[in-house]
Formats: sequence, structure tokens, C-alpha cells
Amino acid sequence: MAQYILFDTETTGNQEEDRIIQVGAMVVSSKSEVDIYDELCLAPLSIKIEAMEVHGITPELLEGKGKFTDTKFYKTLLGLNTQDNYLIAHNMPFDLGMLKKEGFEPNIKLIDTLRVAKHLLPESPYHRLQYFRYSMKLYLDEQKEAQKYNITIKAHDAIGDVLVMKLLLSKLVILVKEKFPGVNPMVKMAELTKTPIFIETFKFGKYKGQKIEDVCDKDIGYINWMMDKMELDTDLQYTLDKIMGHI
Repeated sequence: MAQYILFDTETTGNQEEDRIIQVGAMVVSSKSEVDIYDELCLAPLSIKIEAMEVHGITPELLEGKGKFTDTKFYKTLLGLNTQDNYLIAHNMPFDLGMLKKEGFEPNIKLIDTLRVAKHLLPESPYHRLQYFRYSMKLYLDEQKEAQKYNITIKAHDAIGDVLVMKLLLSKLVILVKEKFPGVNPMVKMAELTKTPIFIETFKFGKYKGQKIEDVCDKDIGYINWMMDKMELDTDLQYTLDKIMGHI
């Protein structure tokens, strides 16, 4: 039977050099079997003030802690790192990138609830986990869920965010079943995680809020400049390539 590893990290910052200082995870084997991990760990560099401002983890809280690779979670993850199981995060590239800095190489199916939500809820103005916590009324169920697992819910706390993500995942499963009847929802979400998203409107810049296709028609110079000078994310690159006939 597949096991589902929902996880989140808190880090020393959000730049290339930054590392993990907290991991929260729920390993779901069945409806009645869920293992909880909530661990602090030392990093090889100091926590940035801007990061402390977000998650509230200070150097004093890490005193006496071991390295991330010594955590119970990491050892469990290594044992579950097969194609039979699923690793799940909200904004997977960031958290998986942090794991890779610790030497982890994934051989496990990946589900990014952020990307899945973008596919299934394109009309949502935002796809942040905390936005969904309120827009989808997940907060109405979170205390009951938290008591079940003896978890304290706090925004920007790894295990608190994982519990909210678990509630979001349940909602996404329902949406997948509605949109893709007869398909295994977890398999479909892993597929959607790897599928580029066509973006309708610009989310930034001087044409923010305008349709990308319209901007391509009226200001191709701006589009060419973007494609030449900017490091575009996968979805925007896919969108521009499709509109420009490169796909």
C-alpha cells in the first residue's frame, strides 16, 4: 500500500545558500495510521533576521539540536524513497530543493499541491496555502484535526502548515474526482504536478492584469525582451512559447 509523506520546511532564509532548521511531516499509511514528525535541527549558517520575522525560530531554540540528516523524519524519508510512495508539499520546488541540499535524491512520486491547485482552481486570485486556509474554510476543520494528532496550528510553522495542507489535499482529491472521474486522484495529481500551466493574464509588470495573448499582439517587443532577458518560470515560458507558435 502506498504511503503519503506530507511535509514542510522552515529555513534560515529563502536564498540559494539557505538550509533547513525545522521540518514538519505527516506520514499517512491509512486513515487510521498517521505518523507525525515535528523536529528542529541545526544548519551550517545563521538564521537571517527576515526569516526569524516569518517563522519565529531563533538560534536559542536550536541549541543542542542535531543536523537535519540526523532527524527521525529524514531517516524515515530515505526508507520510503521509492516509486510506490508519494512526497507531497505546497510549492514543492522550494522544499525539495532544500532536501537536495542535504543529499536527498528523490526516487518517489511527487505531488505539489500548489501546482495542482493552479490547475484545478485557475480562477482563484491566489494559491498560497494560507489563502486557501480561509478561502476554502479549512480553518473550520483544522482544530478538530489538530486535536486528533496533538498538533498546534500556527501560520508559518512547519507542522501547522502540514496539517492545513492535509486538509487542502482532501479538497483537491474531491475536485480531481469531479473533473477526472474514474481516475486515481493521487496518480492524476502527480501527473498535474509535472504538467505546465497556460497562464491567461500577466501577474506582474506594466501589463499586470492584461491578457498575455493581447500583449503579444500589441507589444511583441516587450515579449521578446522578456524572453531574452528574464529568467521565466516554467509556466510563463510554456505560455509564451505556445502563443508564439513554438510548441
